[in-house]
Amino acid sequence: MKVYMFFIGVDIGKNHHEATVLDSVGKPVGNSIRFNNDEEGFRQLWETIPAQPRQFAMEGTGHYWLNLYTFLVSKEEKVLVINPIQTEAFRRGQIRRTKTDRRDSWVIAELLRTNAVHASYVPEQRVQQIRDLTRFRFGLVDQVSDLKRQLLAVLDRVFPEFEKLFSDPFIRSARELLRTVPLPEEIVNFDLSELSTLLAEASRGRFKDTKAQEIKKVAGCSVGTRFSQDAARLQIRCLLEHIEFLEVQIADIEAQLEELVQNQDQYLCTIPGISTTTAAVLLGEIGDINRFEKVEQLAAYAGIDPTTVQSGEFTGTKNHMSKRGSPYLRRALWLAATPARKNDPGLQAFYEKKLAEGKHPSTVTGAICRRLLNRVFVILKEQRPYEKL
Repeated sequence: MKVYMFFIGVDIGKNHHEATVLDSVGKPVGNSIRFNNDEEGFRQLWETIPAQPRQFAMEGTGHYWLNLYTFLVSKEEKVLVINPIQTEAFRRGQIRRTKTDRRDSWVIAELLRTNAVHASYVPEQRVQQIRDLTRFRFGLVDQVSDLKRQLLAVLDRVFPEFEKLFSDPFIRSARELLRTVPLPEEIVNFDLSELSTLLAEASRGRFKDTKAQEIKKVAGCSVGTRFSQDAARLQIRCLLEHIEFLEVQIADIEAQLEELVQNQDQYLCTIPGISTTTAAVLLGEIGDINRFEKVEQLAAYAGIDPTTVQSGEFTGTKNHMSKRGSPYLRRALWLAATPARKNDPGLQAFYEKKLAEGKHPSTVTGAICRRLLNRVFVILKEQRPYEKL
């Protein structure tokens, strides 16, 4: 086992970092080192510390730690990334709860020296690439959802009946209608035959002349406001274009993810309900499955483990998900739960049974998430396709 002589704790910041060096007995070696978050600053740190067996630790604060971590690893240094919760717990146990960059770097160095920290998982490059893309995709999906809410809010003012005209107000036919004649007054004045043609082409023949007539009738009786119609027209056009622009980007990301997943040695897509995109999220968030010895640990990491409330003779019975750990992994499991039960008679029977017992649908969906995670754990551990029991 390698014996380290110096322990360096680094407090991470956006523009500057601060490092404290402790020797093996906890004595500070010189003053703390403040350096820039750039290559010159990294070299300053690396060249200032005595070239004896040394070990670095830093908090995984946002993304600001990654560049320094990469630099030090390239120099074959031993680097630990730790969860800020660990340093905060240590700080709360101190009588003087001073918080400065210098103090924080000392805390990290002391925890490292006393071996009182657990290193956070840092994924390898290909896993990190999948993780970055899936998280970015989630962000774009959320933006699209927000833009759709904004568009519906505009329509609620000028054409509140629009949403009930289609099974989904954002299907292709509805979008073409909004793109061409977004306001009720414009629809009323639009030629009926042209409206029928527009709907027929957009719906691939699903909507006939009767649909055009229905839309005209509803538009003619609309109670939407006539104020600020020019502004509403522009808002509808801009929001619709923004939505479709982001949807193209999401499709590009999903194509890239599909390629990355296909290049991975995995069988997640053999599990009913797990799409390629969901598999990408699972791979990116879980990373090396061998860091989880038991499925309970993976469930805790996903935040779908139950909370426990107990005091004296009292033990709580209405427990909830802890919702700690990776929100992205938890979200992927939740989204996969519905298609999983619809494609698995066993899960569907379980769902219906629990509903009949009076369980809330969300509670049952959470239970399906746990069963789904059990399958994911086994498939990743054993590296084999899913086999229905």
